[in-house]
Amino acid sequence: MGFFITFEGIEGCGKSTQLRLAAERLTAAGHGVVVTREPGGCPIADAIRAILLDAGNSAMVPMTELLLYGAARAQHVAEVVEPALTAGKVVLCDRFTDSTLAYQGYGRNLDRELIARLNTLAAGSIRPDLTIILDCPVEVGLARAMARISAASTAREERFEQESLLFHERIRDGFLSLAAAEPRRFVVLDGSRGIEETEVRVTEAIMSRLPTSPARR
Repeated sequence: MGFFITFEGIEGCGKSTQLRLAAERLTAAGHGVVVTREPGGCPIADAIRAILLDAGNSAMVPMTELLLYGAARAQHVAEVVEPALTAGKVVLCDRFTDSTLAYQGYGRNLDRELIARLNTLAAGSIRPDLTIILDCPVEVGLARAMARISAASTAREERFEQESLLFHERIRDGFLSLAAAEPRRFVVLDGSRGIEETEVRVTEAIMSRLPTSPARR
């Protein structure tokens, strides 16, 4: 089996940038790397992503949101994550099951035991070997996220960015609670620092956990 690393955090925490840099470093070191994301990662899940993140879908109720995330994850795991791990790859995923617990559990106040069961139903036995949380103040993250959205030439994925500060504070607290409950899997890093400094910390966290022999290309 390969090695599964997930990157988590609030909007604008810098996880996508750090995931890309980690992929470049691991590839240069000889590891076979698969980069993916949630929601999305394959055509069917990407179509669900477009529904979930479209700000025009403000009428979506929390349970619909949760079930759509589960559906996208089931397809993504079956089509991308599990085959890559079986092939011995290092899989880097931008969000996974912990985001569902943080956003729909802590953020939307849905039953977290129900969410955990749905995560297991969708992901089966697939669990991250390492989860890196980039933590930063909500105001900092949202400012970065909105700047990124404004500069993007693609569809504006901003349904969550339009939620209240309190909603995002609950999500941040959720991530930190999850990390405190599983300290062996999670590494929490300061996402408000510079890109280069954060990259050093992310690299240290990965290399200290990653098996020594490179995965097959």
